[in-house]
Amino acid sequence: MSRHRMDPPPRYRARQGRLVVLGVSLATTAVALLGSIGVLPSAADDEPQGENRAAVAAADVAGDADDRGARDAVATAAPTSEPSAPTSEPSAPTSEPSAPTSEPGASDEESTSGAQGPSAEETATVLPADSGTGRRVVFSEGRQRVWLVGADDEIERTYLVSGSLTDNLDPGTYEVYSRSEDAIGIDDSGTMEWFVRFTQGDTGAAIGFHTIPVDDGARVQTKAQLGTPQSHGCIRQATPDALALWDFAPLGTTVVVTA
Repeated sequence: MSRHRMDPPPRYRARQGRLVVLGVSLATTAVALLGSIGVLPSAADDEPQGENRAAVAAADVAGDADDRGARDAVATAAPTSEPSAPTSEPSAPTSEPSAPTSEPGASDEESTSGAQGPSAEETATVLPADSGTGRRVVFSEGRQRVWLVGADDEIERTYLVSGSLTDNLDPGTYEVYSRSEDAIGIDDSGTMEWFVRFTQGDTGAAIGFHTIPVDDGARVQTKAQLGTPQSHGCIRQATPDALALWDFAPLGTTVVVTA
């Protein structure tokens, strides 16, 4: 076979070339037209061409598979760790409840010992048992104390006094018969105030309650000496107490003297 028969005629080749050029032109125009209306990506999209496009497509497929695998792994994987356990056990009490500092009976014994009886002061101020009833003035020679007792037998006032050094007053029940705001003692032994008389001594001299006498401008005894016998026959009182008895004991008031 000769070469002349294998090669197409020059006219055929020229026509074939024009057809190819026309096809390429039409294809280019179509692509451009489709890209301008958004059907196909345009060159402005910087889409890879040729072999690069194939490589990118393969990478996209592989990436999708990897992503799906990763999502599946996350969905099915077990938790990486157990829920956090408490960092420590609940706090235990720091100590047992405080034990009593003493035996239960101790405080009871103390209170009992304290309640066994009245104190010395309370005993001293207790109204004598044989002091009568009703509204009255009570004088105890042994305690050198006076009580002002109301009609309901309630003590309204009590205080220390100084009675006679000569024991010239017998225990018994008396009655106020005379009163003087100012008085002079026997044998000019001083002056006194708020004198309340309820009896007389062996010599006929009045015996009663009054303030501490004043002689030559000075008291004949101190207030600190009240509570001990100091007088010649009467019952000496501090001025506030003498005023209180004066107001409490009008004429006819009962006076009880105890040993």
